[in-house]
Amino acid sequence: MNVSKTISILTFSVPMALSALAQTAPKTAAPAHKTGTATAASSPLLKTQQDSLSYAIGLSLANFYKQQNLTNINTAMVVRAVNDVKNNKPLLNEQQAQTCIMNFVQKTQAEKAVGNKKLGQEFLVANAKKPGVVTTASGLQYQIVKQGTGPKPALTDQVRVHYRGALIDGKVFDSSIDRGQPVELSVNGVIPGWTEALQLMPVGSTWKLFIPSELAYGDRPAGQSIPAGSVLVFDVQVLDIIKQAAPQNAPDSAARSMPDSTKKPQ
Repeated sequence: MNVSKTISILTFSVPMALSALAQTAPKTAAPAHKTGTATAASSPLLKTQQDSLSYAIGLSLANFYKQQNLTNINTAMVVRAVNDVKNNKPLLNEQQAQTCIMNFVQKTQAEKAVGNKKLGQEFLVANAKKPGVVTTASGLQYQIVKQGTGPKPALTDQVRVHYRGALIDGKVFDSSIDRGQPVELSVNGVIPGWTEALQLMPVGSTWKLFIPSELAYGDRPAGQSIPAGSVLVFDVQVLDIIKQAAPQNAPDSAARSMPDSTKKPQ
């Protein structure tokens, strides 16, 4: 999850829960203690529909904290914030609140990345000693499985490729090869490790790429399958350079079809 998405979840999780409750609740709901609902009957503290709704919102927020491993939340300040907003006297404005959340998310992601980066560095050090593995000045490693005889793509080219991406433990997170459908992408529209490698690979080549985290997604995770700080391993086949005479203002269809596991982080 990237920072902006996390901020959106943190900022809007409660309103979304309220919206969902509003959509599912009957328009003329009677108080919970009168209808004898299971929720109200299970606790003498939930005497009205408002009690149940308030408690449900609290549960939703608490479960979100739990899912994100947020164990040191000051609940008194959470309650204070709810009351301050209700009274139009918040201690932080919206920009300050988002900055606070962004700083927390970035710090948390960096901490989570430390272990993966250490494992990745150990992997790359050992991998560099293997026969046929080349390490470039940037730290990118590659191994030529098959060397093509065609031209090498330029930075501004679009190419058609097949690929399979995995973590250093061998877990595959994405594969056009397995789908049986090659993809078209822009050489300058992918992660730095790919951009560098594609310009070195003649058409017809099949290389194995070992991409350090700083040439991939850095301290940020990519979706649910690529943890923060991960070294990525790709099998890449360059099938063709796509020559197109599209208008300058035409949409970049290759960028739209580009697989998430190769896109530049936003």
